[in-house]
Amino acid sequence: MSTISDELKQEEAEKVENIDYKMVTFSLAGKDYGIDIMKVKEISKAKRFTYVPNADPYVRGVYNLRGDIISIIDLRIMFNLPAPKREEASFEDMIILRLDDYLIGVIVDSIDKVVGINSESIQPPHPIFGDINIKFIKGVVENEGRLYLILDVEKILGDTRHEEETNAQPQLVKQPVREPEAEQDHAEKTGETDYAFVVETLQTFRDFHVTEYNRNWVRNRFEEWRQQRTKEGAEVQLQEAEDADRFLQPFYSPYSGGFWGTDYCSAVKEILKQLQVQGNVMVWNPGCGAGYETYSLAVILRESFPNSQLKVWAHDNDLLNISTAPNLIFSPAEVADEFEDYTVEGKNGLQFNKEIRDAIFFEFHNVLHSNPFPEVDLIVARDILSFQKQDEQDRLVQEFAEKLKPGGVLILGSREEIVSDMFDDISNGMVRAYKKR
Repeated sequence: MSTISDELKQEEAEKVENIDYKMVTFSLAGKDYGIDIMKVKEISKAKRFTYVPNADPYVRGVYNLRGDIISIIDLRIMFNLPAPKREEASFEDMIILRLDDYLIGVIVDSIDKVVGINSESIQPPHPIFGDINIKFIKGVVENEGRLYLILDVEKILGDTRHEEETNAQPQLVKQPVREPEAEQDHAEKTGETDYAFVVETLQTFRDFHVTEYNRNWVRNRFEEWRQQRTKEGAEVQLQEAEDADRFLQPFYSPYSGGFWGTDYCSAVKEILKQLQVQGNVMVWNPGCGAGYETYSLAVILRESFPNSQLKVWAHDNDLLNISTAPNLIFSPAEVADEFEDYTVEGKNGLQFNKEIRDAIFFEFHNVLHSNPFPEVDLIVARDILSFQKQDEQDRLVQEFAEKLKPGGVLILGSREEIVSDMFDDISNGMVRAYKKR
């Protein structure tokens, strides 16, 4: 015989299963807020807004969103909430909203994720719940132990004809967009909001930054991921770090974290034929990890340039990895047969011979700091570009170009790419490579 308590639990469980309302969640002054996902065009990061004279204090300026000029509102200033101090050049979290036929951007402290709920679980607002005027709150809902205040963005950022009702109308530059129904259909078909949140959560969970250097791969991977997750009945959003790892698993270059296999060694050897070496072979290998990649590279270089002196600067900012790399011990099963002539038997297993080890200079070093060594013939920087911020990525590519000799070769991660008048693409399938002009 069921009790009233059991019936209530069953009713709550049915509500949870029936998700008919999704909201983009974010924080303001330490509290959780939500906005109807159908009002959100996308999420973004931005800086350096264009100042608008005589605008209200909460109008940060206007912003060029891929050719569309939109107004940017700082919700914290609008609601008289504290805002953390940021450096002038730092990026801020921004939600791009569609209101009627206009786009408006709002700045928040941090963006969280998409949360799905049952609309029946939304409760009326109460003054004790928030630090902002109750008339701007559409409702309150609890999800997984967190209390979310759902904002009524139409009332907050509505057209000037609502000014008397809201008493908080910014003087905005508004950019026309699609009709609301067409915009919703477009968002649902393309998954733009889901894509934007995947981009954000990759950065949050794994410090992976989506830019021009990897966007093509991320776009293709997202479509594959979305179809797979939809088929499985799972959330497209990355809910935890493990989801980010699964999403990024195909990103990493072949033999990442281990010795290179024969197929990849052969592909690199073909790329090295592009080098016109005179005398010594100078190489930079930033992000060398525990040394597996560096030793593989050194063996290939020795075979490709048997009459040249070899010097490899191998850098990493992981102190443990860089400390153990010079004395790396391994078993015969870990290396390709072609490495055998370059190994010696030690007390605890195999090591590379003195010739190979003497050619490598392992150093604890951050690639973003000064790199005080001469121009090099080859740079191997696999999969490290994407784990830097956008401005750092640009700076690194410029650094690579400056450090390479004319005709020098840059090998990037297999999923990374550059389009620059400084380089010619000489990739061969397995290996993403560029030759300096």
